[in-house]
Amino acid sequence: MVNNFKMLAKTLYGFEELLVSELKAMGAMDVKAGVRSVSFFGDKGFMYKANLALRTAIKILKPIDSFRVYGEEDLYKKIKAMPWEDYLDVSGSLAVDATVHSTTFTHSKYVALKVKDAIVDRFREQTGTRPNVDLRFPDLKINIHIDKQQCTVSFDSSGESLHRRGYKIATNIAPINEVLAAGLIMMSGWEGQSDFLDPMCGSGTFLIEAAMIACNIPPNLMRKEFAFERWKDWDSDLFETIEASLLKKTRDFNHKILGFDKAPSAVRKAKENVRNANLDDFIEIEQTDFFKTKKEGEQLLHMVFNPPYGERLDIQMESFYGDIGSTLKHGYPGTIAWFITSNLEALKHIGLRPSRKIKVFNAKLESRFVRYEMYAGSKKKKKQQD
Repeated sequence: MVNNFKMLAKTLYGFEELLVSELKAMGAMDVKAGVRSVSFFGDKGFMYKANLALRTAIKILKPIDSFRVYGEEDLYKKIKAMPWEDYLDVSGSLAVDATVHSTTFTHSKYVALKVKDAIVDRFREQTGTRPNVDLRFPDLKINIHIDKQQCTVSFDSSGESLHRRGYKIATNIAPINEVLAAGLIMMSGWEGQSDFLDPMCGSGTFLIEAAMIACNIPPNLMRKEFAFERWKDWDSDLFETIEASLLKKTRDFNHKILGFDKAPSAVRKAKENVRNANLDDFIEIEQTDFFKTKKEGEQLLHMVFNPPYGERLDIQMESFYGDIGSTLKHGYPGTIAWFITSNLEALKHIGLRPSRKIKVFNAKLESRFVRYEMYAGSKKKKKQQD
């Protein structure tokens, strides 16, 4: 326990329990769900592992200090008193971002500026010089969280959001966030136990995340850099050991992952992203109109997709959603179909009753993740067989 410390993994609304399960399965200690976050304990190696392997985390923060603050001068004084030279060289660079929920502190950018001033003033007084500010690639990314009068100072170990896996080099009009895609697939119960289809695959995000889940491939292996690689205590040997141990846990996958899209440009981009993710062996993509397709074979099919919501595409939504329901009903027996939409009005035109309806957010759009069970034969007959 000596080398363990508290960490905070940030996530999306509704994904807290998924992240709790991921962390417990990885061996995290004292795991506790919060709001859009989960706290846990682990050592430095576990911090590396969490960044590499968590599918539903957006960031991994390492809290350094926490104290009460009663005004901007008090904040300045307490930040300045911290031993910043232990964490950052004077020749290095820093960036500060702040989140405030307080009547005393009402402007997050001003709080970030005050914290930056306190840190650079400490260096200037001690050494006569100061570290630079670099908002894009700082050596130390500092996160300030003020809730009422409690201030928590954390280091952002991830840097760029963990949804930026590194495989996506081409996107379409409305690409789905990789963390959102992974979480929805996990929520749908997919673990690689059947064939998988995304019938409106766009740039291929669902397909790639599904393949990584099926094969137990760490999602962030392709990232160019994590923020902790610039920290003073960066241990490249330990990181390589963690990476190698994760790669040993990958598994075989003996089913098909298939994507359809009507647009040639989408198919081209999806294939490019799949190739970039080194998953060509597991994923096939066809240029085809889902509404003109039928399921092949009698084996169970798992379907997850992100149809247009009408936000950015000019489509007659009511008939479009009607066609989704009709295609599922007549063409896809023996299928568990899930999709996400923010168009709750169009959803009424599916013509099928969902067996699950889960509230989620796609960026700022309140959405529903819905499940439809398409039985081979009638539902009544299926129940009698059960």
